[in-house]
Amino acid sequence: MKIIIVGGGKTGATLAHTLTDEGHDVTVIDQSADRVSGICDNNDVMGLIGNGMNYSALSEAGISNADLLIAVTGSDEQNLLCCLFARKNTKCATIARIRNPMFLAETEFIKEQVGLSMAINPELEAANTISRLLRFPGAIDINSFAKGRAEMLTFKVPKGSLLDGKSLTYIRSKVEAKVLFCSVERSGEWHIPSGNFELHAGDKATIIIQPREAPKFFRQIRMETHSVKNVMIVGGGTISFYLAKQLLDTRISVKIIEMDEQRCHELAEKLPGALIIHGDASDKNLLLEEGIESTDAFVALTGFDEENVLLSLYAKEMADAKVITKVDRLIFHELIANLELDSVIYPHNLTAEEILRYVRAKQNAMGNNIETLYKLVENKVEALEFNIGENAPGLGIPLRELALKDNLIICGITRGRRFILPDGDTAIQPGDQVIVVTGRTKLNDFKDILK
Repeated sequence: MKIIIVGGGKTGATLAHTLTDEGHDVTVIDQSADRVSGICDNNDVMGLIGNGMNYSALSEAGISNADLLIAVTGSDEQNLLCCLFARKNTKCATIARIRNPMFLAETEFIKEQVGLSMAINPELEAANTISRLLRFPGAIDINSFAKGRAEMLTFKVPKGSLLDGKSLTYIRSKVEAKVLFCSVERSGEWHIPSGNFELHAGDKATIIIQPREAPKFFRQIRMETHSVKNVMIVGGGTISFYLAKQLLDTRISVKIIEMDEQRCHELAEKLPGALIIHGDASDKNLLLEEGIESTDAFVALTGFDEENVLLSLYAKEMADAKVITKVDRLIFHELIANLELDSVIYPHNLTAEEILRYVRAKQNAMGNNIETLYKLVENKVEALEFNIGENAPGLGIPLRELALKDNLIICGITRGRRFILPDGDTAIQPGDQVIVVTGRTKLNDFKDILK
């Protein structure tokens, strides 16, 4: 596909890398020559210095032949105008980043009026992800499937737990909860585990399970599942606002520490149920005074990756708390992966995944659209949810008889309102939604999983 990205900031750079890696023809427009050259130097893309609201710049970038325009400048209004110009003059599909909480209630109306294919809000997506993690603190990562009927949870196997040194067959015989192990990461290597696969302490295991079954499963394997009652958030940006609002709605106590006094007043007005502290969270005395040692969860959401990482490491040392760290720059990914942090959130990755799902769905050959897509295990593994069309291959055939490609597993099927953990006798039917975990990245269609 020919794709134009307007805006060369962190999100634009992440999208350029992701989409070129998928083999798409990408052009980036930005007013900053340094940003354009930086993206072009690191990716196989075309760069154009200009303003995406100027139709001549869009024309020079090839908007008349483009399949998709993605507007991710720092201004919601500019993003909407770029998309409006493109839609009024071409048949190009459009995606706009809309971040301002003021537009949240109007998102569907704006999409309809501007003709957007998708509106994305990285800060809201990040807040949703953090909120899920705080609901289940034992998980490193949680991804939602089947419109919330199933979740994919990643957790670290504790030393001495019921799982340590046991095969999956043994574990299934000892737990009553309905669960399926999708993948295991061990020492940087990824495995699709069979029944005789033995888990070891330190493994990062990923399971698929229904939300109501998850507490039962973790209780049975004797892992801590205490719910969060109070949260300390450092940084008062947009993610913090969205997150605090969600937590307060579920009666969780929220404390936000923010350096900017004016922002503190704004947050206090918009979040009357939260305690807003004006101060510098890098001052450990302030953190101690505000109760870091007794907090159930600590979320580092400042605008500086280094500060977020250091504050999170300090929180882990001082408290038995769930610690969540926001990181924007991917260049630190490998280094951060080696640190003993609980959960790390990359907002730009969340945006890229959402757009990549849309792009792959547009490319599908037989109507088996990708409903959901998540990158797992440092982008080496993907979890995809396919809508199964009438003409999909393999319908009605038991899974044990399907000629599946290596390095993948069908780990969930939604049929109507029912979620099914499949076994060898399960057969796929038209209208199903099928969840696949695979090390074969860049799958566009359900047929791609068959030999």
